[in-house]
Amino acid sequence: MIINPYTPGAGLVPNYLAGRDNTIEEAKEVISYVAHGYPTRSVIYYGLRGVGKTVLLNKIEDIAEEYDVLYEHIEVSERSSFKISISLHIQKLIKQMSVKEKAKSYVQKAMSVLKAFKITYSPEGEVSVGFNEDVVAAVGVSDTGNFANDLTELFVSMGSLAKNSESSVCLFIDEIQYLKDDEFEALITAIHRVNQKGLPVTLFAAGLPKVAKIAGDIKSYAERLFNFISIGSLEPKAAKLALVEPAKKIGVTFTDEAIHAILNITEGYPYFLQEYGKQVWAFIKNKNIDITSVQEAYPVFEKGLDDSFFKVRYDRAAPKEKEFMLAMVACGEVPCTIAQIANKMNTNVKSISPLRAQLIYKGFIYATSYGEVDFTVPQFNRYLKRIYNS
Repeated sequence: MIINPYTPGAGLVPNYLAGRDNTIEEAKEVISYVAHGYPTRSVIYYGLRGVGKTVLLNKIEDIAEEYDVLYEHIEVSERSSFKISISLHIQKLIKQMSVKEKAKSYVQKAMSVLKAFKITYSPEGEVSVGFNEDVVAAVGVSDTGNFANDLTELFVSMGSLAKNSESSVCLFIDEIQYLKDDEFEALITAIHRVNQKGLPVTLFAAGLPKVAKIAGDIKSYAERLFNFISIGSLEPKAAKLALVEPAKKIGVTFTDEAIHAILNITEGYPYFLQEYGKQVWAFIKNKNIDITSVQEAYPVFEKGLDDSFFKVRYDRAAPKEKEFMLAMVACGEVPCTIAQIANKMNTNVKSISPLRAQLIYKGFIYATSYGEVDFTVPQFNRYLKRIYNS
């Protein structure tokens, strides 16, 4: 048996990470700055599903570890409470810094601010966990009920502790588009304030294409506070390397025709490349993958995507939301206009606006421009055609 080197999955780092060298080098520079105690511009990656945004965050976390930067990873979801989650992760960071003797007074203050924050935003019974008996809540500081104020106070106290303990902090937030408006506004405000005060705290986040617009709508200065970086499908040269290099390491080769076919089918999307590599592995002939191997693997590849990558998302949609998405497919090409979709649904734009908003919030679609939408999942329109025409 030849071990299969391809790893399709949520955030799994592939055996060969192709096409992201410049992005990783830029991230390393950010980490280096904060590691040396300098405030720096935070980063938000945005792009469609399956392009490797989570993979990037995981890779950059490894870099943070190399530079001895303390970090925490938060994955936001539609159902989770960011207010509770952020307090937990900041508590872990403060605990890690508390062992440094020179910062004892700052530890006490940070713990005091954190306790007041948790009293306000955590469920009853969880507040006292992790606090010494002598920690008194900072009344009137981070317990005002104004989340932007309270989170800012928490970030500043953590940042001051980091600065005075000669530490540095990086938060990694995945699926950031699921933050509620007040949470996103609070996060932006808090990051802005620690930057103004020159504290060694930074943020790397990842989300769907709508995050740049959301941030800009919430705070006009967001585009100056964050470096928004688009992550897309791989260029042909990088896509080829992502496909060929893992196999090459264990003596398996691809013919040029096979490579061309897989790149054409996958359109260079990293997740699709990993999935095709995984499925075509069963059709190796004498340690070689040719066009026949690719053709034989195609039905398995397609079924693999349908049963996992596509279906798990589609099943989250309500019947009316599915109807909206099918109308998008009926338009012929995506992106398509809301007017076209309304026409296909035999209704008017106003009546389907709530559906549009729901689908954007759930991460099924995004606005490509004014009045136009597209799917956040590559080739999702093809999947819908398959399941409704089968």
